[in-house]
Amino acid sequence: MIAGAGAATVLAIAVGGWSGPVLGAVAGLGAYVVLARQPSAAARAETRRVNADLPCAADLLAAALRAGAPPDVASRCVGVALGGPLGDRLVRVDRALRLGAPAGEAWSYLGDGPGVARVTAAAVRSQHSGAAFAGALTRVADDLRTDHLMAADAAARRAGVLIVLPLGLCFLPAFVLAGLVPVIAAVLGDVLSR
Repeated sequence: MIAGAGAATVLAIAVGGWSGPVLGAVAGLGAYVVLARQPSAAARAETRRVNADLPCAADLLAAALRAGAPPDVASRCVGVALGGPLGDRLVRVDRALRLGAPAGEAWSYLGDGPGVARVTAAAVRSQHSGAAFAGALTRVADDLRTDHLMAADAAARRAGVLIVLPLGLCFLPAFVLAGLVPVIAAVLGDVLSR
């Protein structure tokens, strides 16, 4: 809200006249709408934690299912063992499954996101086709770990590329001043003295 008011004030003063306050109000409202749609820091932290815990949860669910536990019991046991936001969501999945909700509805309590969507899709496929849910969860966990490793590798590569710009901005002026300017000054001095 403060950022929207600041943008409106700056634009109103910069433009001036009768159109300044109008454009300022439009810019302020636009900034407010855009910033209001952004998730809070707590929501982003929760999403990061859920995405970090999801491969482990999928492995634990697969192990519980292979041990003979039904999906509702497996989700309750894993949810209690994991704790945190993903654990709470798994306990909600358990409650929904025990109350007779279809797999798509029950597993939707895990939230949204690409990894969670894979777990939900595996649960729905398992319910409708009788496919082995434990095997699908193991594959999903492996895929999620691979995705995390690839994202970390891409971030490391991106950091290596981004570090070149500040280094270039520091060394290029120094190279020009220390290497090229004396040479150009010497050449110009020789040319002008003749």
